[in-house]
Amino acid sequence: MQIPIFIVDAFTEQLFFGNPAAVCLLEDKLEEDLHQKIATEMNLSETAFVRKLHPTDDFAKSSCFGLRWFTPTNEVPLCGHATLASAAVLFCKKKNINSSLTFVTLSGELNARQAEDHIILDLPLYLTYPQWPESQKPTPDMNTQALLPAEKTGRVKGLILTLKGRFTGKPKGYDFYSRYFAPWNGVPEDPVTGSAHAVLSSYWSQQLGKKEMLAFQCSSRGGELKISLRNDGRVDIGGHAVIVLTGNLTLKSE
Repeated sequence: MQIPIFIVDAFTEQLFFGNPAAVCLLEDKLEEDLHQKIATEMNLSETAFVRKLHPTDDFAKSSCFGLRWFTPTNEVPLCGHATLASAAVLFCKKKNINSSLTFVTLSGELNARQAEDHIILDLPLYLTYPQWPESQKPTPDMNTQALLPAEKTGRVKGLILTLKGRFTGKPKGYDFYSRYFAPWNGVPEDPVTGSAHAVLSSYWSQQLGKKEMLAFQCSSRGGELKISLRNDGRVDIGGHAVIVLTGNLTLKSE
């Protein structure tokens, strides 16, 4: 059994920047335990599995697919950068004829559409409730390994650090910056996190009084996100993607 697999750098126009995700295209259902085994083998922050919903579906012609995301340790309910990567594979490698794609996921139906030279994701917008007292706010230089023993309730899945930017237009200025840590999901620091910006968009829109924003996640790889809050309680997050690797994953029966 061979599975087409791709590695895509999401939220960047430059090779080896942004957030890398593996994307597997599934013709048929995969044995459940193989999803996690493949994701662990890929050892990227996310591995996406795009599957046909019906036997007659076609990766080049159909507009609706199933989508799941796995970190090296577990399945997650939402991942923005791996969704962007999945759409990039379908649009750019499979030459999908549709201008918009729908993914059926654990977070409901997510849409991805082509817009000029980038892809826009339609994601749920999450309200924010900051919890840190001013005297106890975490700092960007904190050791991510220290987070694991500090939080054992199982309620916390990730930690976002963010600060206001200086938006100056061209050349590039950003409305806000962020970093994202998720050691509880096997990801010490995520390079660029689309789902975190479904939260950050709400927070910074309130703080800045803006619905259109440009954000930068300042990990060592870095990535840019174009944000537009909608009136229906959702947010459009746009970004570029670079396909780095194309191949096949061979699964041999024992």
